[in-house]
Amino acid sequence: QLAESGGGSVQTGGSLRLACAATQYLVNSYCLGWFRQRPGEQREGVATIATDGTTTYADPVKGRFTISKHTATRLLYLQMDNLEPDDTAMYYCAAEANCDAWWSFLQHLANRGQGTQVTVSS
Repeated sequence: QLAESGGGSVQTGGSLRLACAATQYLVNSYCLGWFRQRPGEQREGVATIATDGTTTYADPVKGRFTISKHTATRLLYLQMDNLEPDDTAMYYCAAEANCDAWWSFLQHLANRGQGTQVTVSS
């Protein structure tokens, strides 16, 4: 139901845009978001967008990342600018009934894609 694309390798300060293809039902009715995970570490929430368009960002990415969605094409986006080496991780899109639950149950979100790798070199 969710499939990411757009990852890659960039240098510090570069930009990438991730996309996530979703079903119409998820785009219309669920909180959608991005989390990232580094090997051996827990999931880290990055950003969410609620059904009403309200966005929430984790502190490390505020001012650098922008989450958006396009309902007609059923795509979720994550625009990542001014990338840093610490942004290197596998990025996943995930859906949950509401955004409070999305952040609360981050470590257990099951409705997610397969991930796309982002690598930022110094």
